[in-house]
Amino acid sequence: MHQFHIAAADPALPEAAVLLDELSARLADITGSSGRSSFDAEDVRVPGALFVLARNADGKAVGCGAFRPMCEGVAEVKRMYARVAGVGLAVLEHLEDVAKEYGYHKLRLETRLVNQRAVAFYEKHGYCRIPNFGKYVGKAEAVCFEKQLSLPENQP
Repeated sequence: MHQFHIAAADPALPEAAVLLDELSARLADITGSSGRSSFDAEDVRVPGALFVLARNADGKAVGCGAFRPMCEGVAEVKRMYARVAGVGLAVLEHLEDVAKEYGYHKLRLETRLVNQRAVAFYEKHGYCRIPNFGKYVGKAEAVCFEKQLSLPENQP
């Protein structure tokens, strides 16, 4: 099992920018869209938002992910990217844990239907398809997911 150190970071850091550029290039290859228009770094600099970098044992950035507040109790996962095997799940689980700490009870996200690897990944890890939300409504190429987060024992 790989060991990764995952921590909050600014998406403007040079190493974060490299990962985000790799993600955009990969998405453009798979879907024809880089996804850049769906991400604004300011969205993850507000209260209740988070951007993380995952680093390997050598301290090299190998993955990233983020969430931003959507509405009461709901956050949207953004810019998930893993350069190496195992980091995607580590980042997703970290985001889910912190989202619960922040008081979110649901995470939502969008990916492209053609990105079957991402669709399978989210389905495997407990995300269920929901009607498209926000700017994705009516976009047949988009598929939206939601996961109910279990609340800590002391929460209602």
